[in-house]
Amino acid sequence: MNLILNQQVLVLNRLWQAVNVCSARRALTLLFEGHAQVVASSGDGAFQTFDFHQWRSFSSDIPGEESVHTVSFKIRVPRVILLLVFDRLPKKEVKFTRHNIFERDRNTCQYCGRTLDRKDLNLDHVIPRDRGGPTNWENIVCSCIPCNTHKANRTPAEAEQRLIRKPKRPKWRPFIQVNFGCPVHDSWKHFLDIAYWNVELGQELA
Repeated sequence: MNLILNQQVLVLNRLWQAVNVCSARRALTLLFEGHAQVVASSGDGAFQTFDFHQWRSFSSDIPGEESVHTVSFKIRVPRVILLLVFDRLPKKEVKFTRHNIFERDRNTCQYCGRTLDRKDLNLDHVIPRDRGGPTNWENIVCSCIPCNTHKANRTPAEAEQRLIRKPKRPKWRPFIQVNFGCPVHDSWKHFLDIAYWNVELGQELA
């Protein structure tokens, strides 16, 4: 029973946007309390929604392989639920870390354009720190060691170097990442444009 109740259910907000994943136990609780409906494919590319009583009847008429059994009835484990009141997307900013700067710059030196292993790269202040350059997204770039050594404590113009692209804060598109080491259920795929949670790695820059 616990294995069934711990299965993952995709959560949509009121605008039918994927915002989270919860356990089947939590999904059934939300369904019972009237805070959510089950979303199920009708087989023709469309989707139907079911409240608790409708889903209970549907489960009785068309039993599923995975159902929760109670004393008086059994109910199928939903795969997707729709929240009835929540219409926001989770807000998330990209964390300012070494890892994410390398990700933004694609492990590519922003002066010479070479793509290298991270051990052969470092981070450069475009405007040097002791000349008032801040430590932020707009002033830090990925740089290879030779380019960084050549630039030294100078601006790119003074070092006769040009940036491949102007550094910017990454724009974060809210999305959900499903990274559980198990296949995504077929019924989720319609709702997931990008199947990745943001996993923030690396250490904060000093």
